[in-house]
Amino acid sequence: MSQTDYRDIALQGLWKNNPGLVQLLGLCPLLAVTGSVVNALGLGLATMLVLTGSNLAVSLIRHSVSDAVRLPAFVMIIAAFTTCTELLMQAFTYELYQILGIFIPLIVTNCVILGRADAFASKHPPLPAIADGLMMGVGFLLVLVAIGSIREIIGAGTWLANMHLLFGEAARSWQINLFGDNYRGFLVAILPPGAFLVAGLLIALKNIVDAHIQQRLAASRNQVPKTSRRVRTTGQIA
Repeated sequence: MSQTDYRDIALQGLWKNNPGLVQLLGLCPLLAVTGSVVNALGLGLATMLVLTGSNLAVSLIRHSVSDAVRLPAFVMIIAAFTTCTELLMQAFTYELYQILGIFIPLIVTNCVILGRADAFASKHPPLPAIADGLMMGVGFLLVLVAIGSIREIIGAGTWLANMHLLFGEAARSWQINLFGDNYRGFLVAILPPGAFLVAGLLIALKNIVDAHIQQRLAASRNQVPKTSRRVRTTGQIA
């Protein structure tokens, strides 16, 4: 595109075309590891890193790869960035890496990453591709953290528990016990059915907000502005 609209790219990734709430891509890890905020944040950051890096690499080679090997090349690029992310997590957040398990290597098969590489990065210069990958990654991360927060609060009565797995020992004190030490928890919230329920509620909430915005826009278009009109009279009065 001749002139890049970074504001629209950000709006698409964060709201209008959010991977988790609109495209409904990457639902397997989104629903599987969002039992707590730290799990959701760890997977979200890993996905964002791979998405941004792969978009940049795909954009750089977009004129050098033929259509016959385009998708295999994209998958190889995504696999390389996923491997780098996996090694980083093994080095610095090993316990969290073990908790997330197979869902870190499965980032390679995440439809969000391959979809953005094919639909956007392969058709745009590097800077817009980086912006698209970053905004889509942040949008996916926010949905993960929102679901993880709701499930952790309802299911365990805590928020930001075990954040030391991601940020080190200094983050042990971040945990907040919202309902006291005697809260028994709500088991359904931290089980897979709870993930489906929370995700469905968030999607419904977004649809309600979008419908309200559309109604307000339609009302503003149909509103006739009240302005005074000047009337000019001509001729002679007998």
